[in-house]
Amino acid sequence: MHIPIDPSASAPIYEQIQEGIATAILTGDLASGDALPSIRALARDLRVSVITTTRAYNELVADGLVVAVRGKGVFVRAPDGDQLRRRALEQIDEGFDLALRAARTAGIEDRDLTARLARHLDLARHLEEKP
Repeated sequence: MHIPIDPSASAPIYEQIQEGIATAILTGDLASGDALPSIRALARDLRVSVITTTRAYNELVADGLVVAVRGKGVFVRAPDGDQLRRRALEQIDEGFDLALRAARTAGIEDRDLTARLARHLDLARHLEEKP
């Protein structure tokens, strides 16, 4: 499993792992019932501590995205529509926060941000309409 890790990022590595797996689940790259790599195997592949991968998996369990079966492994749970929506809205809010901070730093006005969002929405609608 490929999860991009940036040691210099402000987010802790366990959060980056958690986010990478959550994104794979939410986008359908990992389906309900799929087994995640063992904690040790993922730690070895990512060259991080077993403690780090353990924390990431524990957070995913707490979020309800995966279930840990003693002696068998960790598996993707069947998606809950409300949970998926809540998670997507959290990701959207994080993206908006980041964009807003960048805009404020660069002196970009609210109307310019609104216009950019409108263009992105129009583009998305156009792409969805294509067969």
